[in-house]
Parts: sequence; C-alpha cells; structure tokens
Amino acid sequence: MATVVIMPKQGQSVETCAIVSWKKKVGDAVRLGEVICEVETDKATFEVESTAEGTLLAIFHEAGSDVPVLAPIAAIGTPGENVEAPARGAGPAQAAPTAQPAQAAPARTAPAGSTPAHALEGEKPPASPRARALAASRGVSLAGLRGTGPGGRIIERDVEAAFAQGQPLTPAARAAAAGAVVSAEGTGIGGRVRAADVAGQGTARAAAPATEASAPGAPLAPGAVTEIKLTGVRKLIAERMLASLQSTAQLTLNSSADARALLDLRGRFKESPETLGLREVTINDMVLFAVSRALLAHRDVNAHFSGDTIRQYADVHLAFATDTPRGLMVPVIRNAHALSLRAISKEACRLAAACREGGIKLDEMQGGTFTVTNLGGLGIESFTPVLNPPQVAILGVGSIVARPVIDAGGAASFVPHIGLSLTINHQVVDGAPGARFLQTLAGSLARLDLLLAQ
Repeated sequence: MATVVIMPKQGQSVETCAIVSWKKKVGDAVRLGEVICEVETDKATFEVESTAEGTLLAIFHEAGSDVPVLAPIAAIGTPGENVEAPARGAGPAQAAPTAQPAQAAPARTAPAGSTPAHALEGEKPPASPRARALAASRGVSLAGLRGTGPGGRIIERDVEAAFAQGQPLTPAARAAAAGAVVSAEGTGIGGRVRAADVAGQGTARAAAPATEASAPGAPLAPGAVTEIKLTGVRKLIAERMLASLQSTAQLTLNSSADARALLDLRGRFKESPETLGLREVTINDMVLFAVSRALLAHRDVNAHFSGDTIRQYADVHLAFATDTPRGLMVPVIRNAHALSLRAISKEACRLAAACREGGIKLDEMQGGTFTVTNLGGLGIESFTPVLNPPQVAILGVGSIVARPVIDAGGAASFVPHIGLSLTINHQVVDGAPGARFLQTLAGSLARLDLLLAQ
C-alpha cells in the first residue's frame, strides 16, 4: 500500500509552507531519506525527505503551492498502484482514493445548504489561535468558513480568503446579519459594514455603467508590463505585513541620537590591529549592542502580546531585519544582552550570510523578543517600521545626518545624529514607556564608549 509523504511541521507558528521545487517527478525511483522537494516558510528554506522507498506515484501539490503543514504532498509505493489525493485529516501511513481538500468558502457567512456541521451543532469551529485573532480583527465570522488545514481546521489563509470576498463586519453588524449573507457597502472606518448598513442592505443601488477603461483586460497604459505572481516567501511576507497592521494598534515615535561616538569608534575599529577582530564591526552592530543593553531596563518593550496576555522577558533575543534575494528575513541573536560587541557583530554577520545563502535554520528565525530594522545605509532618515507580532515593539534605524544643536552658551553647531523610529503596539505599550526607551537608547549611543567599558 502506498505511503503518503506529509508536509513537515516547522515550529508552532508555521501553518503553511510553500513548495519551491520538486527534486523528483512522478515515476522516479525514490530511496528512503532522499530529498524529494524543497519548501519554504516566511522564515527559512528546507528540504523534505522521502519517508519510504519505492516509486513516486503522485504529487498532490505543484511547485508554487501553499500547503498546510501535516497535509499530504506526495505518495510513494509500487508502480501501478492507483493513488489519489488523501482525504483531509488522513494519517501519514496510507493514501485513500478521495477528492482534494475543499477550498475556503468564498463568503463570510455560509449559504443555504452549506453550513458546516459544527455551526449546526452550535459548537465553535476548529481554528488556529492566529486564525481566530485575525478573524476578530477583520470582523470575519468563523461560523461560515470551511478550513483547509489538517482535519478541516480553519487557518489564517482561510480567513484571508473570506475577507477578500466581501466587506469586513463590525460585531454589531454580524449580530444584525443573523447568519445571512451580507452584501451591503460598509460606511464604517476602513470600509467596515456597520449594523445600520446591514439594516439597509435591501435598498437598491444604481450600478455605474461600465466603461471601456474599466472593462476586464483593458490596458491601463501603453508600454511593456511585467507581471510577477506572488508566491513563496514574498506571498507570506505580504500576508504577515497586512495581518500585522490590521491586528495591532501601531504607533511610531521618531527621535535621534548623537552619533559622534558611533562614528569615532567605527573609525578606530577600522584602524585597529587585525588580531582584535574589530575591523568588521559596523554601525549597525553597535546599535544592536546598545539596544540589547537598553532593553534590560525597559522590559515593557521587550515583550510579546497574545490574546489577553503580555509576556515580558528578562533576556533579550534580538531579531534584526535582513535583505535577501528571497525577500525580507529576520534572524535572531540569542541572549544578545550577554554578548560582547564583537560577539554580536560576528553572530549578526553569520546569520545574515545564512539568510542570503538560503542555509538559515528554522530555530534561528524564531523566538525574537524585539526587532531592529536598519535602512540608514540606503539614505532613509526616518520611517515607520511594521511590527513583527507577537512582539510589541520594533526599532527602525535611519541614516546619520548633521542636525543643528545649541550648546549651553547659546552657540549653534551641526552635530551628526542617527535617526531612530520606534513602532509600538499601543494596545499594550503606552507612548511614555516607548519614549523612555528611546531616551535610554539615545543616551547609550551618545556614550557608547562608556557603555562598552561597563
């Protein structure tokens, strides 16, 4: 009997993986432990090995597909066996001749005759915590959705699909709809459908006549156009960024710090003896070092927020954004608060290289308690970094520019300053604690030589 190969689970937060490429094709002989395909999450790329020896009989998902973890992806057995896609929730031991898993329902509420069993029984639909949080933030009712996760579980992409099919509902509008399909236009914030909209959804609206410019397939402008399908890491990043902005209350505080000490130390490091191992220390490394120390005194921003619980951490596991050919990746420096500047520099360099080369390990991308993202090298003075939930804060680092400063005697001079932009989740972090963290960090950067001596 054929053996089904399932999509491995890659950590508690990973719900789907994208198949990058198949190393084997249907009909190829496969050895136990041989790599059959390469898959990726928004964090890392890894290989899936065969769990049996025989012939690759079927591939259930083509390259470029997003597949829920623990879902069947291929079948291996004896040539001539008739194998179809296993039923949702089938175990990894054998394949069954059944239909492909159903896709997410296109509407917010189930149409007549298609209500899932759990809705009829009054039970809560099976859904992942992240799917529930996303549904609550977007006003999507889980009762009308069919999950594409293992065992019919509703996952994030099912909520995304439902959200894309109609207007988001406020809680009051959902109650007023009473399970009916809502087609009213939303007049609330962000286009949300309010209770008043549901009450008046029966009012006819004149349809605007279609014009040639709005006809499907009509060119928007002359000239060559390149279309890029959103797949893999890029698609996952897009989903996570949108979910971050829609599920958290983000507030950005902008400041700057005297950068003379940073520039002075950078110059001295470049001219230091090679045996000290300091020549490769960058401005960003020094910022990471200062951040790791400042967070020890500000645990309210070195924290996670999930559901109704805030978890403040005594240790600093410092994540930093890295630009790669595959997209933005965020590796984590473990226990950064306990590392020297040179150790932080070496670890940051190692992790960034692993991200660019595709060799980063999954556990090196997880567990961050705070994130730093630096666009200063590209000339950006300040920007609005997007939170990396469940983290409650992220620091954006800008370029170093000369700013006018008036000394105690009233004389003005231009002093180099480095831009700092702190985004916080205002649900759990107030502006004052965020500002105090920036004050501490700015002071540490201005006196980095003294901080290194501690």
